[in-house]
Amino acid sequence: MTNSKPVVYTPPPEHPHLAATDTGLLEAVARGHARLTPDQGLDLLRAAPLHTLGRWADARARTLHGDNFRTYIIDRNINYTNVCTAKCTFCAFRRDADDHDAYTLPTETIHQKIAELSDIGGTQILMQGGMNPDLPLDYYLNLLHSIKSRFPHIHIHAFSPPEFVEFVHFFNPPGSTFEAKVRWMMAKLKEAGLDSLPGGGGEIFATPVRRKIGLGKCDAESWLTCMYVAHSLGMFTSATMMFGHIEGHADRIHHMKLVREWQDRAIKEFGAGVEDPATGRVTPGGHYKAFISWPFQRENTPLGRVKDWGSNPGELDAEFPGDIVAREFAWGKNDEVDYRDLGPGAAEFGRRVRMAGATEYLRTQAASRLMLDNIYSIGSSWVTMGPHVGQVGLMYGASDMGSVMMEENVVSSAGTTYCLNEAVLCRLIRDAGFTPAQRNNTYDILRTHAGAESPDLQVTDWSKHRAKKLHIEAPRQPKAAPSSPAQVTVSIER
Repeated sequence: MTNSKPVVYTPPPEHPHLAATDTGLLEAVARGHARLTPDQGLDLLRAAPLHTLGRWADARARTLHGDNFRTYIIDRNINYTNVCTAKCTFCAFRRDADDHDAYTLPTETIHQKIAELSDIGGTQILMQGGMNPDLPLDYYLNLLHSIKSRFPHIHIHAFSPPEFVEFVHFFNPPGSTFEAKVRWMMAKLKEAGLDSLPGGGGEIFATPVRRKIGLGKCDAESWLTCMYVAHSLGMFTSATMMFGHIEGHADRIHHMKLVREWQDRAIKEFGAGVEDPATGRVTPGGHYKAFISWPFQRENTPLGRVKDWGSNPGELDAEFPGDIVAREFAWGKNDEVDYRDLGPGAAEFGRRVRMAGATEYLRTQAASRLMLDNIYSIGSSWVTMGPHVGQVGLMYGASDMGSVMMEENVVSSAGTTYCLNEAVLCRLIRDAGFTPAQRNNTYDILRTHAGAESPDLQVTDWSKHRAKKLHIEAPRQPKAAPSSPAQVTVSIER
């Protein structure tokens, strides 16, 4: 067990009496001198003009990151297994163990993927998978040991909070509390080579929504506790949000509110470092480095078969069921709210989706930049929205274009196929008015691309830089009837 060394940290003050669009308030938020209340964040998300959101989110990003550089990373997403005990309704990736296209990658295959990444100058792997009960603890320990032994220069960003929750269930580590069990488990994996945790599985934290879409997946408290433990062990992590399905607008702001609150806690408790009582050694404490959000992708998913809100006459004149439930949820104060008790307006909760297009995506990203005053980076999700919407995202609070990754099989299973190489990503950043810069996991800049040797400035024929869309992870078995289409390769940063 380690002892934290508290740091003097005071979050910016809130001004609840001011209107969300008050210019003085937004100027103060952009400078880091004021904090939005959840109600103000909700008002901005719902009603502020799009250009107003973009203007102030961009101003906040420039306060934090300056006017010159916007970043990206070169890594590879390795989905080591698709066998999963959870049955999330938004997921097209998971398989049962006896499905014909279920897989678990052998260690040598994973090593081969990392070698290919290293050959192109990659610095990190993002390794996530399903929650597979058939894999013993030694699988993970030996895998991490082998990667670090063979590729000591590669940062291992792996195993999201839902995976850790299931590790506790599968392996029953010592500890009298859930937090203690997670700490034992995480320390063991860190000793074996784990460097940091990705923010996968965040989805939407609001309990009514999570109960509907995340069957068998951990609740918000467990997710946030896993990240808190990671921060106490000196790890830097990310937080994510998937929106544009059954949730209300207030659920998105509530999600950001929880990330912000737990970030405050991490900075206060671990900002001055963490002391090991056995050695007296003080090591840096961790916290969230980034927040990335993206809209739900419906193809090939059970939730995607749910009707769109407005498909029945008169629905658009009524309040969306998710907004009704979110209002009664009251920022988490009414955690046990049951939509069945809220009258006929909420009767279709979970049976209607309100999909998010480009405008709604930009609004949500901008709101996250303004709400999350204590998060360093906001990532643009060009993977789900397309390269050019992702590029516009750099004007709506994003400071990072995510990853030039070599593969991804989770979001891509739901039909998203955008994939860009380094040259194209650099051009998108440059054409948006910034200098592209390659970063590492902690957002330190490794190299900048201002000169003629830059990847994009060396290209003479852009027709050769089109997206490579397909990557089949699991072997085909021609006579079996697949439960959903095979996975495709795209890129996404979590």
